[in-house]
Amino acid sequence: MTDSGNLFVLSAPSGAGKSSLIAALLKQGSSRPLQVSVSTTTRDARPGENDGEHYHFVSKQQFEQQIEDGVFYEWAEVFGNYYGTSAAAIDEQLGKGIDVFLDIDWQGAQQVRMKKPNVTTIFITPPSKQILEKRLRDRGQDSEEVILDRMSKAQAEISHYNEFDYIIVNEDFDTALSELTTIVENQRLKRSQQVQKHKDLFDQLLA
Repeated sequence: MTDSGNLFVLSAPSGAGKSSLIAALLKQGSSRPLQVSVSTTTRDARPGENDGEHYHFVSKQQFEQQIEDGVFYEWAEVFGNYYGTSAAAIDEQLGKGIDVFLDIDWQGAQQVRMKKPNVTTIFITPPSKQILEKRLRDRGQDSEEVILDRMSKAQAEISHYNEFDYIIVNEDFDTALSELTTIVENQRLKRSQQVQKHKDLFDQLLA
């Protein structure tokens, strides 16, 4: 019997390095398959984006029907477009023994926690406001107005740090990645996981 995968939620203000940490975690390999959840959205696909790979693209009417049907672990409306996480898709991956990562904000984390109490939540924070602002500016992608807006939203996001199981301060990337890897491995060593994985062993030892 395949042991169940673990569900992880990672939240962070823009510029904290969350996406880079997730990408590095997946790239370095693991004793168990890892996968980032593919969200459902009503926004149009951008050049290079493929349905089912980057997002599941649906119409607004389809999404609203899925809300009524209780399809999502969490959903939100952002700038006129819906985004959501399919419960069935997540549960299917977990059932295959895959660890699944949700890249969502603190509000999404709250919704998931209500429906999936055993979810592991991780908050990634920058070491200071100054470094966060420098990272945002170093991207060279945003206007001054957008940067100031992101900084304002970052403070609102960070104010919910105490709702998460783990906190990683991303000052040094390699250290932060090591800490994230440790959290993932620790979840696999919990009694419930080990008993499920090694049921035959314990049956033999206690026979």
